[in-house]
Amino acid sequence: MTTTTDTSTTMGMSTMTDTSSTMTDTSTMTDIGTTTDTSTAPSRLPLYALAPGIFAPLLALTKAAKKDLDPALVELLLIRASQLNRCAYCLDMHITDARKAGESEQRIALLNAWEEVPGLYTERERAALALTEAVTVLTDGFVPDAVYERAAAHFEDAELARLIALITAINCWNRLNVAARIPVGWDFGGNSRAQG
Repeated sequence: MTTTTDTSTTMGMSTMTDTSSTMTDTSTMTDIGTTTDTSTAPSRLPLYALAPGIFAPLLALTKAAKKDLDPALVELLLIRASQLNRCAYCLDMHITDARKAGESEQRIALLNAWEEVPGLYTERERAALALTEAVTVLTDGFVPDAVYERAAAHFEDAELARLIALITAINCWNRLNVAARIPVGWDFGGNSRAQG
């Protein structure tokens, strides 16, 4: 049996100390993205500890991409990419951050079906969400011209460049966390909640 000790809180997330090699999942969800207990299974691979050089550059890319973009829009895009990539860690983080940025529960809850509720998201947001999906999924092997042109109609070139960098960064975070099975609330060696 594993015991996990909550040793401190870092930016709203508990820092966890794993005291054995297996763990029982005792986390309970109280609301979208809010846990009352972050005792979850350990990651499959301590990725960020084994390859510490990847954390800082990826964090720097993410921060640079967010520069001058609307924080609420940023969180919507990070949530949408994380939904598509099924990254629970990032979903939990960015749903919490979206609330802090003033997003409503309805807009967060319906984000997975944003195309079905045209009045809930602005045309600018919808263009950015379509771009997020196209960059994340790459169904056709490329971002379709119509999707790119729609986004370009709502964003200046510099904003568009940062949006594409942001979407690329969250996809990287998602894939790293999903591949290593980083659980919700897990601490990255004191860097929890610092990412994406």
